[in-house]
Amino acid sequence: MSLEQNKAIVLQFYKAYNQGNLEQAKELIAPNIVVHTLGTVIHGGDDFFEHMQKMRSTFPDSYHTFEDVIAEDDKVVTRGTFTGTHRLEFLGIPPTSKQVTCSCVQVDRLADGKIVDHWVLGDSLAMLQQLGKETL
Repeated sequence: MSLEQNKAIVLQFYKAYNQGNLEQAKELIAPNIVVHTLGTVIHGGDDFFEHMQKMRSTFPDSYHTFEDVIAEDDKVVTRGTFTGTHRLEFLGIPPTSKQVTCSCVQVDRLADGKIVDHWVLGDSLAMLQQLGKETL
């Protein structure tokens, strides 16, 4: 696939997530996807879908915006901002109804038109501080 096609697939994935259309987002990930996020590794599309559902429930208005989208070979890098309102327990923090905003970088590797690897690097400390967790 071309670099532009890979970018389009990744942006379509985030658009579906932003709109709460997780079934459409799931269509763009490979069944054997490997996800690296928040200090954990998730194996498989079904487990990643469950993770997306949990994040979407915890931050129901969660939204990704991007300042940069860069493609090289079979990878697409997005740099931007995650925002959302904290409605369910997250990392041991009870719901606060606070709006969080944090910087994030994602790297997605694609094969055969599907996302097969997904790395998320976010400013977790800023998010935790916004939720009232002052110490780790």
